[in-house]
Amino acid sequence: MAGADGRTSIGVMDLLDLLHQTMSSPWVYLAIFAIAVLDGFFPIVPSETAVITAGVFAASGAPYLPAVIVVAAAGALVGDHVSYAIGRSGGSRLLDRLPAGGKRRAGVEWARRGITLRGGLVLTVARYVPGGRTAVTLTMGAVGYPRRRFLAFDALAAGSWGLYSALVGYLGGLAFEQDPLRGLLLGLGLALTVTVVVEGVRVLRRRRTKPARSIRPAAERSPEAVR
Repeated sequence: MAGADGRTSIGVMDLLDLLHQTMSSPWVYLAIFAIAVLDGFFPIVPSETAVITAGVFAASGAPYLPAVIVVAAAGALVGDHVSYAIGRSGGSRLLDRLPAGGKRRAGVEWARRGITLRGGLVLTVARYVPGGRTAVTLTMGAVGYPRRRFLAFDALAAGSWGLYSALVGYLGGLAFEQDPLRGLLLGLGLALTVTVVVEGVRVLRRRRTKPARSIRPAAERSPEAVR
């Protein structure tokens, strides 16, 4: 057992040393930017995790926190515009081919309803909804949402996301300055909590609006229906 515990400790220390070296490199800013760009139209890439990790290590001095926020926001902005451009160039046909009843189709329908009702506000909120960011940016391009308005709202969304993700990690790093692994777990836990809360509020609001739409007052029904 002692040998196994020792090997585990060495493995964790090696991982932390590798992370320290990576986060201390000036190339880390380019990596964060590239990951944030890819996540805009290829949501499998975990950009939020990368930014939170950088924020955790920023608490110990490297990388530089304001630079992490700027490059993360800039990468998110570029990635969203790539997704928007994909939507503009035949994205509507691509979205219509999604299988009915699937999660992606449901996300697109939610995005369409949100864009119709609240426009740019849904773009900001969607950044904290799992899978919502790409669905909204693609749909905005597909329905021809004005590019200037998209840029304005997306700049707000990307900036707030970069600030939020980096600060969540930074707070975790400050709380466990001598144990960055725990700081990372705390940062990821806080981010997951915010995501769950946002998703929960969205689901509750959707459930409340459905009965209101389906039930009409008796005065609006036909006499035959009332009888």
